[in-house]
This record gives sequence, structure tokens and C-alpha cells, in this order.
Amino acid sequence: MRTITGIGVSAGRVLGPSLRMPPPVPEPAADARFGADQTVDGEKARLKDAAEDVRDDLRHRAETASGDAKAVLNATAMMATDPMLLKAAGKHINAGMTPERAVWEAGMEVAAMLQSLGGYMAERTQDVLDVRARIVAQLDGLPPPGIPGSDVPFILTAEELAPADTATLDPAKVIGLVTSGGGPQSHTAILARSLGLPAVVGAVESDSIPDGAELFIDGAAGTVVVEPGTAEREAAQKYAARVSLPPFSGKGTTSDGYAVPLLANVGSGKDARAAAVAGAEGIGLLRTEFCFLGRDSEPGVEEQVQAYGSVFEAFPGRKVVIRTLDAGADKPLPFLTDTTEPNPALGVRGYRTDRTSPGVLARQLEAIAIAAGAHEADVWVMAPMIATADEAADFAVMCTGAGLAIPGVMIEVPAAAVMAQAILSRVRFASLGTNDLTQYTMAADRQLGSLASLNDPWQPAVLRLIKNTVDGARAAEAAAGSDSVESPKNVGVCGESAADPALAVVLAGLGVNTLSMTPRALASVGAVLASVSIAEAKDLASLALAAASAAEARTAVRSRLPLLEELGL
Repeated sequence: MRTITGIGVSAGRVLGPSLRMPPPVPEPAADARFGADQTVDGEKARLKDAAEDVRDDLRHRAETASGDAKAVLNATAMMATDPMLLKAAGKHINAGMTPERAVWEAGMEVAAMLQSLGGYMAERTQDVLDVRARIVAQLDGLPPPGIPGSDVPFILTAEELAPADTATLDPAKVIGLVTSGGGPQSHTAILARSLGLPAVVGAVESDSIPDGAELFIDGAAGTVVVEPGTAEREAAQKYAARVSLPPFSGKGTTSDGYAVPLLANVGSGKDARAAAVAGAEGIGLLRTEFCFLGRDSEPGVEEQVQAYGSVFEAFPGRKVVIRTLDAGADKPLPFLTDTTEPNPALGVRGYRTDRTSPGVLARQLEAIAIAAGAHEADVWVMAPMIATADEAADFAVMCTGAGLAIPGVMIEVPAAAVMAQAILSRVRFASLGTNDLTQYTMAADRQLGSLASLNDPWQPAVLRLIKNTVDGARAAEAAAGSDSVESPKNVGVCGESAADPALAVVLAGLGVNTLSMTPRALASVGAVLASVSIAEAKDLASLALAAASAAEARTAVRSRLPLLEELGL
């Protein structure tokens, strides 16, 4: 028996056989050349056809997915026919290389270029290599890379999963996930949480686990035990027989009745309908990228109206917070963003795209206003990547001009958290995007397993910025006066931290007004929140703020929440 330590990103204790991602698509021979009976144009056409087949397959899979999975699949599909990749491959075909070897070489070149740029662009190297393998498999008539098949449920081990793989995990067969790479806020981690799949990432030593080895994983503690003993078997049995969580009641409160509305993060009308069924009190984050990704041109106003309306109609009379387009960084759009930026994470992203491509945001606000007017939802609108009070004021003016009454901002940049009072004196509300706030605060790329311990929303520095945002909101309220239509100043959290039941209690104790999460987390967060009074939540928040590290904060708070152990959370 041996124990491997990683970062727990999705709670659960399960036992099962390990099964590793299958071997990668074999590298074509370095000296592969096409024959005299083939032509350059013919081989380029074969490559183009294969790339389009891969793109179409990924788009087809996206049609049956939703939310994060849909966005990931569409983004990967767009990469399959990326002009940079195909142009580079075309040059190698001109020199006589087979399409298989040409796209292999081109993939290496593009991946190296993206890696050298660092930040978000470096994250896309995995997408490029995944797409390269899929195109080679299509050219050679091989099965595309993906999750292995099995007649029995298993725990999947991998170095790191490609986004398209993670998006199509079948929880009926894959009962747990262990990767040696990745971080707590990587796409893999986010999707594992949305599937309710126990998962540990950044477990560096897991690459040595052989197929068929029996594993025990604890997705809360971040441990993986190879060939477990009696204690682990009993823990898995206890988890399987744990007290079942009752469905979310539809009202988030502490034990003494203090209201903390629990909302849902969604990316489409399908997601919104599922969130309504799950009992969400509203929508705390509607990602509008689902309407734009996988396209070469901006969708028209009418198309956007229909897309947003499909979400609004699922929550009549209730709050729906819609985020304007967060393009840039890891979500490039050919008609809006510049992929040659040296550091896209610090570049033209989100609200900033209005500087370089004016009109797109105005048309989106027009579409939101039309859709809002046709439905009964209480529509709030926020802009991502706001860093200054002037930007917040400009966005508020744009919303007013479009007929949208409740403008807000995302707090993702440390500067915005520091200047929260000034910013919230210009807008009605703020929503903390703790995924980005954490990586910007800690200067730690959220996809890097080697920095996973830094990229943790329990970091006291991040918690202090959240507290500063809440304090700024209260100060802005006081300055506006209780009778002003500009008061109160609501502060929500829509980052992944809200889905952690223990951290949700801390956030409530810090004074956060609403929490928004994957609908799957509503029941667990609601149950744990209801186990404490608001005074106890404030005490736990003070405990976390006083901690010297993320690990210390998490351990101190969890030790005071016995329901977590009872529920296996």
C-alpha cells in the first residue's frame, strides 16, 4: 500500500480498479513522404478534409453537451481548422511530407510558439496536441484518442486530460479521476465538479500506477491510495452508505434563518432549465460565450435574443445575472481578439475588447435588452475584466443607453477588489470570479499542476480581497444613502469556490450576499450552510482570514463543520 498526494478538487471517496488513458496516437515516421502518384494539392485537400471531419465530429458531440462541456468542445472544434495550424502543415506538404507528418510537425511548432507566450496561450498547447492527434488518427483510419472503454466502472488515471476528453466523461463508467497534472481551477477540475466525479489533480506520482491496480481516492483530502487496506475500504463503504442529501429546498439560509440565496452558473437554456429543476433560486452567472464560440463571425442580434431568451424564460420573476462576452485569453475569437498578444491573460480580454472592436458589446447589450423585455426574468448585467472605476462607469452608461437598469461588474482583478468602494459607487452590484481572482492574486497559472497549491481559493490573500470587496460595497451603500435606488450594493460569488460547502460558509461569513455554483452543488452547499448560524459563519470566516496558509485555513474551518464528514464532503 502506498499513498500519493495531490489536490482534491471534487469530494467523494471511491474504490475501484485503475485504468489509464490509452497510448497516444503514434507519431508518423519522420521521413514520411508522399508518393509520385500523389500531388501537393491532393495531399493538402486530404488534410483539409480530415481536419474538417474532426471539427464536425467535435461539433456534433457539442450538440448533446451543455454548459462548460459544450463550450470546451466548440472551442476545440474551432482549433481543428485553425488557419495557423493548417498553413504551417501546408508548408511541410509543399516540401513533400505526408499530411500525417506535416500536421504532426505543424502541431509541434504551434504548440511551442504558444508555450513561449506563456499564460493563457500556453494552456492551449494541450488543445493543439489533442487536435493534431485527432487529425492524424482520421488520416490513418485509427480510433480517435479518448476515454478508454471498460465493462466495469473504473478510476481513470492520466497525465492530463484534453478538454474534449474531459467534456465527455461518462460518470456511470468513470467513478473517479486522478491526474498528475492540472490545478484546482483547471477545466478538468471544473468539469469533474460539474459531473460530481471524485477527483484528485496534481498527483505527480500517479503516472506510475499500473492498469488494474486497486485504488482508493479521497477527493476532499486529495489522496490516492494504491492497493488500499481495511481503513480505506471501510471509508469507501461508509461513503457509499452515507446519509443521502435531501434535494435543495430552494432557499439558502443559515440555521437561524439568515438568507444566502443559492444561484446557478449556466451556459445555455438547457442548463437553465436543469438549474430550475434543481431548485436554484436564480442564475448568478449566465456565460454568453456559448453563443459566440466555434464561430468565425459575430452572431446577429436576433440570434442572441433567442439564445438569452431561452435562459430568461426558465426563471420568470427571478434574478438572472448575465455576463457580457468574456472573449480573449483562453477563449479567443477570430473576429474579436488578437492571438498574437505576448501575454493574453494580461491583454485585451472581456470588457477591454470594446476598445479594439467597438460595437460588439453595444449590439450584445441591445440583444440582452430585447430578450429581457420579452420575458419576466429580473435581468442584471455585468462586464468581465473591469479594473477601474472609470471602466465601471462607462459600462453603466452603456447599460443605461440600452435600457438595462441594473449594471454590475466582475471582480477578477486584484485592483478591482482593492478599489471596490469606488467601483461600486458607479454600478449596482459586483460578482467575484474567484477562479481568475485567485490566479491573478497569486501569480499562478490555474492550469499548472506544479502551482496547484498556490492556485487555491482558500489562500488568505484571496479571502482578504473578498472581504475588502464586501467592505467596499458596504461603504458605497453608506455613501449612497439608504433611500437611494443605488443601495444596496449586492456582492455575489460565481467562481468555483462557491461550490465548496466549507468555503461557502466562509464566504457567507465574510458578508457575501449570494453564492452561485454548478447546480449539482446546490444540495451540499445548502445542507452545510443550514448547519451553522450566521454568527458561527462569521467566526469561521475570521478563522480563515487569520490563517497563514490555504491549507491551514481549510483544515481549521473543516474541523469545525462535522456535517462534512457525515455527508462525505
